[in-house]
Amino acid sequence: MGKRKLIVTGRFNGPPTSGNGGYTAGLLAGELPSGPATVTLRLPPPLDTPMVVVQAEPGKVEMRDGDAVVATGKAATEPLDAAPAFADPAAAGPYAGFTDHPFPTCYVCGPDRAAGDGLRIFPGRIPDGRTAASWHVPGDVNATTIWAALDCPGGWALIAPGRPYVLGRISVAINVLPRPGEECVIIGETVGTQGRKGFVRSALYTPTGVLLAHSNATWISV
Repeated sequence: MGKRKLIVTGRFNGPPTSGNGGYTAGLLAGELPSGPATVTLRLPPPLDTPMVVVQAEPGKVEMRDGDAVVATGKAATEPLDAAPAFADPAAAGPYAGFTDHPFPTCYVCGPDRAAGDGLRIFPGRIPDGRTAASWHVPGDVNATTIWAALDCPGGWALIAPGRPYVLGRISVAINVLPRPGEECVIIGETVGTQGRKGFVRSALYTPTGVLLAHSNATWISV
């Protein structure tokens, strides 16, 4: 694989000055053969900065900003955990991010992003403690969009007031891309915690409960 350059443009931020983790991971996963993949974020992805993608070793790619390794990606070596079960987003409570959001301009879940600009995925708690959200799929949906869409809903199953988290690692398996304009459902679920790490799962469904994609992720409290 020759060296290529990828740019996380300013639109696709998570925190104000760095890239959304799921979007960045999806960009790098696009440099791997098709199939489930795992991306680990090593540093906050810089915005509007050309980053070189190199094959560090067979089956593994790195995204580098100068000499700094921002992220690594590889094919998923083990099957992902089972996807969290489908649930009706109508049963969800209000989105906590409307009143207490660490990054309100986040491309995926920021309430300050306009329709057509951000993905505007606003997961609320359902009675069993998981999160559920409706999502209007944008017209330009692609695999990178799905990585982004699966990111924050898992995080909101974990985030508590006064304790923000950022994505550390995510594995994604995509069965089928949703259709542009489709109304889909995204579920997030906490699997467990260990120190500063939180382990979550998320899934993307059609309104009738057909699984389109799912993820496992590790988040880090900051």
